[in-house]
Amino acid sequence: MLTKRVNSLSTSLTIAISTLAGELKAEGKDVISFSAGEPDFQTPQVIKEEAIKAINEGFTKYTPVAGIPELLNAIADKLKRDNNLEYKPSQIIASNGAKHSLFNLFQALIEEEDEVIIPSPYWVTYPELVTYSGGKSVIIKTEDSDGFKITPKKLKEAITPKTKMLILTTPSNPTGALYSRSELEALSDVLKDTNITVVSDEMYEKLVYDGEFAAVAGINEDMFKRTVTVNGLSKSVAMTGWRFGYLASPNDELIAAMKKLQSQSTSNINSITQKAAIAGLDTRADADIEMMRLEFKRRRDIAVELFNQDENLSVLSPNGAFYLFVNIKKISNDSMRFCKDLLSQKGVAVVPGLGFGSEGYFRFSFATSQENIKEGIKRIRDFCKNYK
Repeated sequence: MLTKRVNSLSTSLTIAISTLAGELKAEGKDVISFSAGEPDFQTPQVIKEEAIKAINEGFTKYTPVAGIPELLNAIADKLKRDNNLEYKPSQIIASNGAKHSLFNLFQALIEEEDEVIIPSPYWVTYPELVTYSGGKSVIIKTEDSDGFKITPKKLKEAITPKTKMLILTTPSNPTGALYSRSELEALSDVLKDTNITVVSDEMYEKLVYDGEFAAVAGINEDMFKRTVTVNGLSKSVAMTGWRFGYLASPNDELIAAMKKLQSQSTSNINSITQKAAIAGLDTRADADIEMMRLEFKRRRDIAVELFNQDENLSVLSPNGAFYLFVNIKKISNDSMRFCKDLLSQKGVAVVPGLGFGSEGYFRFSFATSQENIKEGIKRIRDFCKNYK
């Protein structure tokens, strides 16, 4: 008999669509997939070399649960250098990807009936982790018209005595929306005199094309104290399969609780990944990061222009990340059916907006070649001409 906890979970739509596209491709069908949230670039050579060095030197044993001292120091240095945030190495935990960091955090903080405010569109995993932890997701809807960002008014209206947590993602998956410093300051004013923990998912921090990234914890002292910063290297240096994420918080009690939980579940993350990650955190991979960022920007510009040439489709140009959240409301409010039909009829895989809490859209990842983008959008536009 399975537990209620595990039965409450849904399968990730992004993974489901990517898996289906892969199966169709393996069958010999002509499929172009824009479903995966994964850079198509190789991990930078300097990072690979550090991993090879670690293997050759026999660095293959257990490590401290939160990470080796050199790694924690590298994360602390990165947060200081890039974000002007002062964390002690003891206030940082390295986990098996940011998803693992979030799982530990939610398990440590969320009790039965606690409310977690989540702006939509949201990353598919957020509400699932809230549910698994026994909490309740309180969704704040956003639209193209407000740039897919919550306002202080909407935040204030969503807060109740049961509110335990607010999740902010900047830049956003799936919309690429980026909160400016002034917008974050306005939200911070609403949070004053509350006990609400802010979870700031900053995984796409390095992939910003317009505007400037502002770390949520760096807005003011109050936000620093209440914010748990979550980040990693999956997107910025194409290390998705290496499984490296981290979180930082000045709340020593919270950090101790998550270390305890991780010690009884996964223990330390892969020792080789830890050594390699140091090269992704310091400045050695900066040229590779900038190369990828510029190419993603070129791809974004091509995709936005092509989609917006179609009268049935519209999309906001994202400030960051590598996704477009394409509006299909003129022709469909059933994104699941739309995406299934698109895949079966045209061999194009995109993710239904339904999975991100926003019907009438689909997510299109431009983390693929310009050729694929042009051909894929051509097929999508052909498909939309006669879609009913």
